Amino acid sequence: MSNTALHTETIGSGPELVLLHGWGMNAGVWEALAETLSNDYRVTTIELPGHGHSPFSEALCSLPDWAEACLAAAPEQAVWIGWSLGGLIGTQAALDAPQRISKLVLAASTPRFIQADDWPHAVVRGTLSGFAETLYRDPKKTLERFLALQVRGSAEAKSTLRRLRQDLSQRPAPNPAALDRGLHLLRESDLRGKLSQLHCPTLWLLGERDTLTPASVAGDIKQLLPSAEIRLLPGAGHAPFLSHPVESMAALRNFLESQHE
Repeated sequence: MSNTALHTETIGSGPELVLLHGWGMNAGVWEALAETLSNDYRVTTIELPGHGHSPFSEALCSLPDWAEACLAAAPEQAVWIGWSLGGLIGTQAALDAPQRISKLVLAASTPRFIQADDWPHAVVRGTLSGFAETLYRDPKKTLERFLALQVRGSAEAKSTLRRLRQDLSQRPAPNPAALDRGLHLLRESDLRGKLSQLHCPTLWLLGERDTLTPASVAGDIKQLLPSAEIRLLPGAGHAPFLSHPVESMAALRNFLESQHE
């Protein structure tokens, strides 16, 4: 393994699944889900560049760079499940290497995270810019603010926030340079024009109360990708797998076990 190879962990046996976490997080957030899925699948968690145990290289400048790094760490072919930024990276990977990704699950993710005149169902640019401004001055406080934003509105906000804090604390703190680059990817990436090029089946899991990826984006995604399967999880915020694990798992298993042409 080279010193720039991303950190992975694999459990279980069966068809291959890849799990990608979101910005500022680490693979610890997948622990319960991965354990459940490992009864039927071979589950590989990949920690994003500069997150958890993964190193960060300044050469990883663009969304395709991050996708390529994840592809290099992933099984030859698998179903990819990406949360938030992980979903954006998974989408890019499926566009760049369609033969590698058989199905794509996008949890609380979107092809463009920032609002535009023709894309109202997203966050205002200032929300993520504010994180960037305080990141180097106080990375710990910036992450704490982001965690609070992820659970805002969720029916299980307190318990979900507690879980996120716990999962985050069990692994090394993310690299501030990687966090800065990840925020840049969230602010500047726009895959709307390429979404129609996705050939694998996709499932979009959206939280009804998500403030970062508003549920109202569902109609926009359907317009761009009519084949998209969309599941709205009542009461869920930006971390549906943690706040609503039973409902999330039911939607996920239904998608994984369905035959798609």
